[in-house]
Amino acid sequence: QVQLVESGGGLVQAGGSLRLSCAASGRTFGGYAMGWFRQTPGKEREFVTATNWSSKVTLYADSVKGRFTISRDNAKNTVYLQMNSLKPEDTAVYYCAADRDGLLTTDFKNYDYWGQGTQVTVSL
Repeated sequence: QVQLVESGGGLVQAGGSLRLSCAASGRTFGGYAMGWFRQTPGKEREFVTATNWSSKVTLYADSVKGRFTISRDNAKNTVYLQMNSLKPEDTAVYYCAADRDGLLTTDFKNYDYWGQGTQVTVSL
């Protein structure tokens, strides 16, 4: 079992930056693929980005490409999401997720473990 805890959300003005962190505990997550998703009320959870165990392979949603960067520190069991040039449409609850099979996928149904989410609000 893996527990994921996100932090770093908050309120920021458009054009600003935030860095989200996701700390994993329970067992080493070094072999897991890690992803970030986001969700707004009434909508399905949306893929943002994911990375494989070595961080050498990453996927990004078109809407965040060039603005967001995923990274991980396996020694610290932590994955990060650096968000720059934030837009009001980036406002959502952001979730960290882990795929124990190490498969890099954009489908939230394939992920096995989830954090509780952290709110990101971008104002005009």
